[in-house]
Amino acid sequence: MSIIKPASLGIIACPGAEQFTSDVIRHLKRQYVKKYHKLADDLSAKYNMTTEEVWKRMNFIEDLHRLEDDPRKRPVDRFRPPKFRLPVRFTRFANGEFKSELLSSVKGMSVFIIQDVENHYPLAFYNLEENVCLSVNDHVMMLFTTIDAALEAGAESVTLVLPTYPYSRQHKKRGREALTARWFGQMCEHSGASRIITVDIHSKEIENTFNKLILENLHGSYQIIRALKDLVDLNDPDLVVVSPDTGAVDRNKFYAGNLKKPLALLYKERDYSRVSRDASSSNITNIRLLGDVKGKIVFMADDMLGTGGTLMKAMRELKRLGARQIIAAASLPFFTGDAIEHFEQAYKEGIFYRIIGTNAVYHDATLLEREWYVSADITDLHARIISRLHHGRSLSPLLENSRIIQKLLRKE
Repeated sequence: MSIIKPASLGIIACPGAEQFTSDVIRHLKRQYVKKYHKLADDLSAKYNMTTEEVWKRMNFIEDLHRLEDDPRKRPVDRFRPPKFRLPVRFTRFANGEFKSELLSSVKGMSVFIIQDVENHYPLAFYNLEENVCLSVNDHVMMLFTTIDAALEAGAESVTLVLPTYPYSRQHKKRGREALTARWFGQMCEHSGASRIITVDIHSKEIENTFNKLILENLHGSYQIIRALKDLVDLNDPDLVVVSPDTGAVDRNKFYAGNLKKPLALLYKERDYSRVSRDASSSNITNIRLLGDVKGKIVFMADDMLGTGGTLMKAMRELKRLGARQIIAAASLPFFTGDAIEHFEQAYKEGIFYRIIGTNAVYHDATLLEREWYVSADITDLHARIISRLHHGRSLSPLLENSRIIQKLLRKE
């Protein structure tokens, strides 16, 4: 591993992704400190040098490649983790336009832009006294201005870290409608991005629409199972995995296979002329269960939780069929509209036990402090992916995570 390589890694946090980015950078620094301390110890033993002498030589090499900085300001006898975070000034004009301005050099750097397009909380901008809420479209436009700013400033490559891939549910046509999921990715590609890192994309078909852009689809299954392990006994014979619909079969089959539990399926009939507006209503007209949940502890997972109407109807049906306890998980917990209040009411009615969601979507205490909500942290996973990509290492151990899941379960 090159001692100067981390210095060419830069991370930009778009407005709304500050907390996620800070956590990713914290994990990155911890990982690099651990790796380079081990490297220094190995070199010390190999060349019969003290650890301080090794650090001095390693830092000397790094200083030779960082002529723009004053080396007198940096320590020489210990590891110096890069700051990673790139300062950027984001401006929102009165007419709704955005501008992204980098405040430091990125020439020759691998730049990772982190954006949470589903953060609809009030956000701060350089030129505004009051915080403003952004739509998905606002976030997308700001992302494009940031990509262009990085490339115009001489970045060697730009990778987009989008835990939520926008418009992913518009991946197939039922009539005269746009394939917006394809269009968004192609726009990123034409803007100069070389790779997109996302979480549990709604449809794997989307990655087939690009020419050269690479899509890395991460899974929060390991982190979700860790959270589940703290809630129930994973060896309980009454634990059963239920797929909430046919589209989630593969995802729940993965959980059932790794947990070695039976898999059941909820089959739903929908009226697509109706649109789900909140958690108390949905376009589902009929539900049928293939399997048995009577007296069982039910775990079911889906990729996203929007208004929650579909999940709520499924949980009520499972409860009616005799499920003893219900735990649901969503990689992308949007909780749009009045979803939080509807789930709070359902929890008080005893419909479900817990909802597990990742921090791929930012939420404040309004959700995080609810008794029924459990947050699973996936920022360490993103830090490891970013590090491996930057150093040209394989991503397979992290993308195909059955091995580490089995290692976790063996500790039970």
